[in-house]
Amino acid sequence: MKTKKRKIWIGLVAFILLVLSACGGGASNSSKVSTEDDGQQTTEGKGKLTLGYATCAHCLPMSLIPDYVENVDVEATNFASGNDVLTALISGSLDVAQVTYLHYITALDKGFDVVAISGQINGGSEILVGNDVPLEENDWDGFKKLIESGEKLKVAASRGNAQDIHMRGEFLLNGIDPVKDVEIINIANPADHASALESGEVDMISTVEPFASQIRLSGVGKHFAYPYEQAAGNLTNLIVTRSEVIEENEEELNDVVSGIVKMVGDLEQDKDLWLKVLSEHTSLSEEVAKEALKNSSPDYKMHQDETLAIAKMMTELNYIQTDVTEKTVENMDYRFLMNATGLSEEELGK
Repeated sequence: MKTKKRKIWIGLVAFILLVLSACGGGASNSSKVSTEDDGQQTTEGKGKLTLGYATCAHCLPMSLIPDYVENVDVEATNFASGNDVLTALISGSLDVAQVTYLHYITALDKGFDVVAISGQINGGSEILVGNDVPLEENDWDGFKKLIESGEKLKVAASRGNAQDIHMRGEFLLNGIDPVKDVEIINIANPADHASALESGEVDMISTVEPFASQIRLSGVGKHFAYPYEQAAGNLTNLIVTRSEVIEENEEELNDVVSGIVKMVGDLEQDKDLWLKVLSEHTSLSEEVAKEALKNSSPDYKMHQDETLAIAKMMTELNYIQTDVTEKTVENMDYRFLMNATGLSEEELGK
């Protein structure tokens, strides 16, 4: 009976989170939090934490975290999407999760117990157009002229992910109504974005790296804009946990966040390290991988103002149904970053 109830609970969480999409697809094998060892202690006496991360150019470096944490046995598991990672965290199958700021806001809206403890990597969003669309880079005036002429461009994105929000915010900033002026089509899996653009199913697409670089370098589409001028900036990835994990494993979480800070510093200084990770976990060519990293910003800080801007946009777009302003601020716990860096909350983005 308990097993049946647990399956129903996990299924319910997965259904609620279906509106989001990070990189699409189902979860790979995940490891559940061990309940057999008192206090999650390994046989070696180390504390143990399970960590999950999605499959994208910005997410895969989380696979390095076990190498950056000496005093904790970190079991890192790759999932196909941020949805799957968040589902596993909420259901208790993970202790720490790499998701997006949008997952964080949506989880708070649904009343789930999530606490943000670190940033990771931002960026990775790009708006591209088909080769036959008569628009050059950042030609927003030309875009509006097409609309005024009666042409309603078909624009694709993965509804609810960072690129979707970045795109909609950028449209509004440039005087384009994403509801009335264009036809937005939801293509959940970013891996399908290139074929949709190439076939003419859509005229424009807002996608994530490395798919954006693949589209450009293969000649399927051309660059239009990096959608980072809107209020949310380029915020993308966020590290979250649950309050009970903090209560039971505060020391271990300190070690994990310290590892994240060190890893982010290394990624900033050594792109070859990042390229090696992508080579080991994907079939990307070196050319595409290098191009994808140009649109990336390793960043362990948690930017509160921009996070609130995301929440506001999600409310205006009816992606969330409640005012999560207070929860958003309360559930951003800076003490782990403060311990790891020696910086103040304000210096870390509060």
